[in-house]
Amino acid sequence: MEADQLRRTFAQFFTEREHTFRPSASVIPNDPTLLLTNAGMVPFKPYFLGEKAPPYQRAVSVQKCVRTVDIDIIGTTHRHLSFFEMLGNFSFGDYFKKEAIAWAYELVTEKLALDPDRLWYTVHETDDEAREIWIDGVGVPAERVQRGGKDNFWQMGVPGPCGPCSELFWDKGAEYGPPGGPIGGGEERYVEIWNLVFMQNIQDEPYHVIGDLPAKNIDTGMGLERTAAVLQGVNSAFAVDTIRPVIAAAEAAIKVAYGANETTDVSLRILADHARTISVMIGDGVVPSNEGRGYVLRRLLRRAVRHAWQFESEGVVTPGLVKAAITTLRPAYPELAEKHDLILSVVEREERRFRRTLESGHQLLDSEIAELAGDRLPGQVAFRLHDTFGFPIELTREIASERGVEVDEAGYNEEMAAQRARARKAWRGGDQSAAANLYRGVMEEGGPTEFIGYEVEAGTGQVLAILAEGQEIERAEPGQEVEVFIDRTPFYAESGGQVGDTGTISTPTGTVAVLDTRHALPGLHGHRGKVTSGFVTIGQEADLAIDSPRRERIRKSHTGTHVLHWALREVLGSHAHQAGSLVEEGRLRFDFSHHSGLAGPELAEVERLANRRLIENGEVNTTVTSMKEAQRMGALAFFGDKYGDTVRVVRVGQFSVELCGGTHTHAAGEVGPLLLLSESSIGSNIRRVEALTGDAAYQHVVEVRARLDQAGQILRSSTADLPDRIRGLLNRVSELEDQLEAYRHRDRKQMAETLVDENARRIGEAGLLISAVPGLNLEQLRQLALAARKRLERGVVVLGSELDGKGSLVGVVSKDLVAAGISAGDLVAAGARLLGGGGSKDAEMAQAGGSRGDQVTAALEAVRAEAERKLASL
Repeated sequence: MEADQLRRTFAQFFTEREHTFRPSASVIPNDPTLLLTNAGMVPFKPYFLGEKAPPYQRAVSVQKCVRTVDIDIIGTTHRHLSFFEMLGNFSFGDYFKKEAIAWAYELVTEKLALDPDRLWYTVHETDDEAREIWIDGVGVPAERVQRGGKDNFWQMGVPGPCGPCSELFWDKGAEYGPPGGPIGGGEERYVEIWNLVFMQNIQDEPYHVIGDLPAKNIDTGMGLERTAAVLQGVNSAFAVDTIRPVIAAAEAAIKVAYGANETTDVSLRILADHARTISVMIGDGVVPSNEGRGYVLRRLLRRAVRHAWQFESEGVVTPGLVKAAITTLRPAYPELAEKHDLILSVVEREERRFRRTLESGHQLLDSEIAELAGDRLPGQVAFRLHDTFGFPIELTREIASERGVEVDEAGYNEEMAAQRARARKAWRGGDQSAAANLYRGVMEEGGPTEFIGYEVEAGTGQVLAILAEGQEIERAEPGQEVEVFIDRTPFYAESGGQVGDTGTISTPTGTVAVLDTRHALPGLHGHRGKVTSGFVTIGQEADLAIDSPRRERIRKSHTGTHVLHWALREVLGSHAHQAGSLVEEGRLRFDFSHHSGLAGPELAEVERLANRRLIENGEVNTTVTSMKEAQRMGALAFFGDKYGDTVRVVRVGQFSVELCGGTHTHAAGEVGPLLLLSESSIGSNIRRVEALTGDAAYQHVVEVRARLDQAGQILRSSTADLPDRIRGLLNRVSELEDQLEAYRHRDRKQMAETLVDENARRIGEAGLLISAVPGLNLEQLRQLALAARKRLERGVVVLGSELDGKGSLVGVVSKDLVAAGISAGDLVAAGARLLGGGGSKDAEMAQAGGSRGDQVTAALEAVRAEAERKLASL
């Protein structure tokens, strides 16, 4: 059975049993405690935690998952993947163990036709109920139901739901390990294919169960790739139909055959696995960066490139790999085909950039080594090269060794351990997780916030909770920084790029100045601010008023963002789709997908079209409708927003239709002028424009005009003649710079002649010039050495200089002496160590430097001795 048929079979089995099918959510979760969607239950987490009421009691899904906590294992086994698909069925307070177990058995033995004699089952050691259902209800042999410990108990690691689980295993056969079942038998022999989680308990802290949940839930997860391997009769997840073609692409890329030896097989598995993960992450909107999920993507890309580079592969390899990955996955995830060109462009640029890093390793380390006070490269430097440039420690060690420098690997390992600890904390949620528990408590007590800010800018509500310094308090005192939760609010919480509202919350006893409003949880508004007078307590009635003038300026920018989006698509094409935004008072930042920078005429045309639409003053209307109807209307979705079955559509005039939850002007003309400030790149195929709107745009024009007038006065020119006047001045500066360089060239030539005439000596037919020239930097020293060698015609020149306490050496050798075996790199090396540094190895011209500038004379004497010895032997 192919993977696509397995997806359909699983989904159909449960939809026939009244489960609502939900398509895969993005791998970018709407959850502050998670970096990536790492399990099938993540999109349903608010229902399990009681943060939202589920719109259905039963659900089934095929979810894209990315899990990289065990990235070092990827490739070394046949079952671990960083990207995998999770088939799952879910019950929110509806059916429980009896149905979940019976349906699981029916599906695997009847629909998937797996041999019951090769199936094994585990239950938690305390779960007699599940064991009895398997044996007495379903009828499986008692000896095939084993009791397990903590691996058979599911919990999140934070207070909340938990419960026992039951796992289904497939016996691959005696050739894969000893018998005994999944508990006690061979690890490679018994493969877990499905886990049934019985969410029935609650814990007050990780791993401490305190009672039963009022509503019991079911959460299951069947690994598609592992199950497909069983169904397709292969012994590896990498041999299934969704991965084997990517392995083939990797074979072609690095020109080795899969199965030849385990070393190359590991690299091929890494290339195939990472290509799939990279494709899905970029397809869902992740771009390479140095932090967060962007760093995860960059690390995967660089890890794949490094394995290909080790095989001396020619040209980039990742585009071919991701192309194969997209081909295998697009039947289930057509959005990958839509993003095909973008994905290929991102990986190609990232790979080319990192290959330059790998291939130019000597240059990367030269400057660091030249600055060393000793012969030991600090671990922090090696780590920074790895962390910032993706430079492998193995290559750092090799290059440093060639320079006679040792790497502090203990220090490097300490830095790496600290980074891993930070990463683990971030992936587990860290402080955000602790805050999320408080927020969930507020949500459970008072429910979601009713937002009334579309209709009014002031209103009344009741104070439901107050948080301060990481805990809930009853009363907030003057000067205290707090986060206040109200049952209904006109304050817009930061979302979809629009910043949160500010304003005041007033009760009969005190006032809170609201400095920001954010979603503590989806649907829960947190008003962050400071008590400016009196005190505020839970339960009080409050008057809420936003800063209306500020909201008005923000509205102008948000409507301007929609108009700008339209204008960009008009000029660049429909591929210019929003990839992020920031909407502030009088200012906006807009990120969009495009393959190159915008030329001046393109930017001018975008600005002209946007302002033409604003001048037309089309009406701005909002409509709340179904997602299906919004799609029929042609509405575009904004990056970062999460949409339910009911959505809000914003139409500007007859040209722009967007899904948007933000606040807007009533007419386009209210935006005022829209003025583009800048355009830049923020990542592969992602561009950014910044703009001003309304009064801020007008004031900017006034200031620019004033500065132009001032410049005209300084240059004694009219504003209209300024460009010609400036060009004339620049031409004059260029002429003067050319004259100055001519004078410098003459001075170098004269100094070189003097050095040669006064200091050169003959050894055989070759000349030898060894001299100190104080106060020159490395570039000046290099130019002087080249001029002196030209004066000598045939010979060796080594010059040294001390500047700001540091010492430098430059050596040059005529080509005929290089052919005779004289190397500038060897000569400079003789003095480099005395300067406390290292140098380059080029035979014709080499340079060195170090922190011991007072040793330049001694270093030159060491060079002289080596040069005389070598020249005398010719």
